[in-house]
Amino acid sequence: MKKTIIFIFLLPLMWCCTTKKDILYLQNAEDFNNSEIFNVDTRLQPNDVLQVNISAVGEEIAIQPYNMSSQNGQAANSPQLLALSGYLITDDHTIELPTLGQISTKDESVESLQEKIKKKLVEGGHLKNPIVQVRLVNSKFTILGAINSPGTYNFIEKNITIFQALGYAGDLSIQGKRDDILVIRESDSLRSISHLDLTSGDIFESPYYLIKPNDVIYVNPNGPRIKSAGYISNVGSLLSVFSIVLSTILIITNTR
Repeated sequence: MKKTIIFIFLLPLMWCCTTKKDILYLQNAEDFNNSEIFNVDTRLQPNDVLQVNISAVGEEIAIQPYNMSSQNGQAANSPQLLALSGYLITDDHTIELPTLGQISTKDESVESLQEKIKKKLVEGGHLKNPIVQVRLVNSKFTILGAINSPGTYNFIEKNITIFQALGYAGDLSIQGKRDDILVIRESDSLRSISHLDLTSGDIFESPYYLIKPNDVIYVNPNGPRIKSAGYISNVGSLLSVFSIVLSTILIITNTR
């Protein structure tokens, strides 16, 4: 009888146990040491907002018409202000630049669009040696689920990894399922969905390892979290219930 009681008491502890295999990231990372790094050349999409700066040595007056949306120092440090005054890519993949007029961004990356604008300036006889800088100023991703700080986050880097995205959001909570991270990506009117396993180094070779603007990341809860969500919300509450049951059993046993 006593053995049965001890087993009943230990059962919730066994049920709630989590192994290192469930929570450790990149458990075979050494297999990918010195492996090639792949960069994503992100194509510009409608509703992206661009900051375009044009300069040319010795032609300060000539470049003024092209920089009507130039920002002051305060705005340069604020993605929100930059997005409000930047160039919005329309549904037909174009932006309207001063003097140059309408420019197509279809199938262009930031780098290729820079070269395209530079070529138009030179071939059109506008500037001799222009320097063109294009930045995507409204890059963001949304992360939800079993995460410490869910929400939508802006980033200014060209590319960030899935781990950097988790860092923005304070990492996964202990209830997050490390081997089933859902990434939803929309590009060129197509939606793609992928499941990532953060416990395996194979993620380095996934096209979803690098996060693209407007990606949605969802962290699934693990098994114990799902089981506890219906009636008992945490381990402490579960142990309290079992303690009451155990006390009741002991009282009944001792009165016999």
